[in-house]
Formats: sequence, structure tokens, C-alpha cells
Amino acid sequence: MTPPGAGHKSVLEGPDIRRALTRIAHEILERTKGGGDVVLLGIQTRGVTLARRLAAKLEEVEGRRVPWGSLDVTMYRDDLRLKPARALGRTEMPPEGVDDRIVVLVDDVLFSGRTVRAALDALNDLGRPRAVQLAVLVDRGHRELPIRADYVGKNLPTSKRETVKVLLTENDDRDAVTLGPAHSGGPSTRSDGRGRR
Repeated sequence: MTPPGAGHKSVLEGPDIRRALTRIAHEILERTKGGGDVVLLGIQTRGVTLARRLAAKLEEVEGRRVPWGSLDVTMYRDDLRLKPARALGRTEMPPEGVDDRIVVLVDDVLFSGRTVRAALDALNDLGRPRAVQLAVLVDRGHRELPIRADYVGKNLPTSKRETVKVLLTENDDRDAVTLGPAHSGGPSTRSDGRGRR
């Protein structure tokens, strides 16, 4: 039996992910002039973990709490009728809300752009931010919509036949980003971050 993740090579390990998130946190603070009105919203599932980590980094640097929450985009996706039913995640808004604030959407992998489009639709139902930005750990290219990340941990050139898998300690007991053949079996074939995002 082939072990899960067989054939996948590691392109980022724990220290690389920590450095990428530290850099993104500093870029957010610079671009938003100190981040005083920033709200981080992580896109389910691993985007939520990354948003939590980014909020901690921002607080570490600025010495004040940065509100963060989670955004489930399942019901806003344009491929619902094409894929099997999936479990709904949770949308949790910080008490500050999003009205007239700078919302930074956080996700693990940017691929087609369709997940981000769904997140923008979901956000539209929650309030009216002053601006919306996007932070991703990995941008793997192959956009199908005109969507660009404002903050990128790593640009990773890939083939459409490859799968990018993000592992985070809170979800997977390990921090890593791996690249391997699509449909290689195991958890790498999940749709959360690997498919047409």
C-alpha cells in the first residue's frame, strides 16, 4: 500500500513557513500604516489557522490585538453542483465586524481564483469593508479569474497535473508544503486547497 503523500516532495518546511508569515505580517503593517483597522478573515480550513498565526505575529510586532475570524465559502462556490456535498465550515466574525475596515482574506493556496471570488461574495453579505486584500501562503499560478494576491509567502510554479498540499501543525501535526502528482492517493487529493481554488 502506498503511504499518503508518497511521491510528494517538500518545498517548504516549518522554518520556511514561519519566515514567510513573519514577512507577510510586516508587509501588512507597512501597507496598512500600522494595521490599526485591519481585520483578518481566514478562508476555511487552513486559511483560518494561517489567519490566527498572522494575528499573533501582528500583535507581537505592534503590541496590540488584531481581530481575526473565519469565513466559510461553501455555499458561494460556483462548482457546488459539480462536486459531491461537503461539510459546511463556520463563519465567525470578530466583534469589531468588517464595516469600514481593511479586511485581509487569508488562504493557504491560490490557484484558479474561484475560492477567492466565493470569499468576496460571502464577505459582501457580512458588511462593507473599506478595502479588501488577499494574503496566501502559496501562489501556484493557473488563474481562471482576474484575481491577484497582495501578500504571497511563496510563488510556486506548478503544472496543472501537480498537487500542492499545505500541512499545518494545528491540522496535520506538521508544518510543510509539498508538491506532487495529482491523484496520488491519501489526503493530498482533498479539495481544500488542492483543487480548483
